Amino acid sequence: MLALLVPTTVAAAPSSSRTRRAPHARPNTKKTAKDSAPAKPNLIGTFGDWGAYVAPGKDKTCYVLAQPKTRAPTTLKRDPAYVFISTRPAENVHNEISIVEGFDVKTDASQSASAEIGKASFEMVAKGSDLWLKDDAQQAQMIAAMKKNGQMLVKAKSLKGNLTTDTYSLDGLTLALNRVLKACK
Repeated sequence: MLALLVPTTVAAAPSSSRTRRAPHARPNTKKTAKDSAPAKPNLIGTFGDWGAYVAPGKDKTCYVLAQPKTRAPTTLKRDPAYVFISTRPAENVHNEISIVEGFDVKTDASQSASAEIGKASFEMVAKGSDLWLKDDAQQAQMIAAMKKNGQMLVKAKSLKGNLTTDTYSLDGLTLALNRVLKACK
């Protein structure tokens, strides 16, 4: 079911995410004439509300993906949102969390975005419509919280000043991550 929900632009999202070498920045993803089109990701399993994907190629990328179950306020028109957890072995990146909000997020310090999981809250930073953990050292802590809880709330303010809350189900996340770990060695 999730394969039908994933737009073609999502296939490039994990490979265009920031790297640990350059926190909070996106690498240059411009293609040259000699570059071929990115490999289309393959759905390797659906686990609860999560899909597990592998984008084959020289630099294999694996990721799990989910869309929010609810989005508030419901009156706002915005692009689809996703949460990704990516693994890129060639770059030594494992379980990198990123969120696509579906709108450009306000970036001033007084309007920070957050992900709330159970009693834990994780501050996020924005670049356009993408959110990343402000503190990369919290990746494992956030994944552990996600595995132990049933939902995650992502709160962010748009450039237009609209406060939004997306609610993600975490049902199936652990199984999806385990499948990706096996596929992306």
